[in-house]
Amino acid sequence: MAEMAFPKKIPLQSHAQGSGRTQTAQQHERAVHRLAFLGEMTGGIAHDFRNLLTVIESGLRLAERRADQPESVRAYIGATREAVNRGVELTSQLLAFANDKKPDLQARDLNELVRSFEPFLRYGAGAHIRVRLELGSDIPRCLVDPTLFDAAVLNLVLNARDSMPSGGEICIATERLVEADTAPGQPAPGTYARLRVQDHGCGMPSETLQKVLDPFFTTKGENGTGMGLSQVYATVQLVGGHLRIASERGTGTTVDLLFPSTEEAA
Repeated sequence: MAEMAFPKKIPLQSHAQGSGRTQTAQQHERAVHRLAFLGEMTGGIAHDFRNLLTVIESGLRLAERRADQPESVRAYIGATREAVNRGVELTSQLLAFANDKKPDLQARDLNELVRSFEPFLRYGAGAHIRVRLELGSDIPRCLVDPTLFDAAVLNLVLNARDSMPSGGEICIATERLVEADTAPGQPAPGTYARLRVQDHGCGMPSETLQKVLDPFFTTKGENGTGMGLSQVYATVQLVGGHLRIASERGTGTTVDLLFPSTEEAA
């Protein structure tokens, strides 16, 4: 979730009473802006929690089906507990934002993040979807907020799942990427850690593809909030990254998240 930009401070008046009034006005204005932004993000927040509940429900359903297999049940319960923990983390992030704190940016290895989150992604995708990992070597470390990163990848996986109602495969890949292009709209030249989520689902026509990053635009009717991809976009923008999306009707969709390497900044 991108940090909110608040209005510039109003110049302080020359006397104490005016200063006190100015500070009160500033605090009120900041509070109003925060509440307004949180109100706009309500749909996205509900979207993320619904994703978590989907994984919890899936884990419990699979545990019920394997009631006679204790080892499997323990694994499903473990994944469900992990989803609950992620919900707690998400709540902490929301509280931090409400208190005007900065995101928890850390220099991390994308491969490690994906591996630790893999069971969660598999349960979220569902039993009829295969999740395949293709984690590259020599992936540069990059700045990410781990909780926001997990939420972004889960959003992409669930979107891919929904595009393949009859089942299929989702590929999650990482790669070191060097960009040299300086064309408008392209990422700045440099080294990136790229995360790719690819499906072979129904895909989207070009007119829909042009709108998918718009807040509140959804292709899922009443079942969608239109905040999933816009939140993913905000997550990469937070660290100066880039999002690419390609899709073709009847072929599938590919989403690339590019995170700038911290090696060059060191």
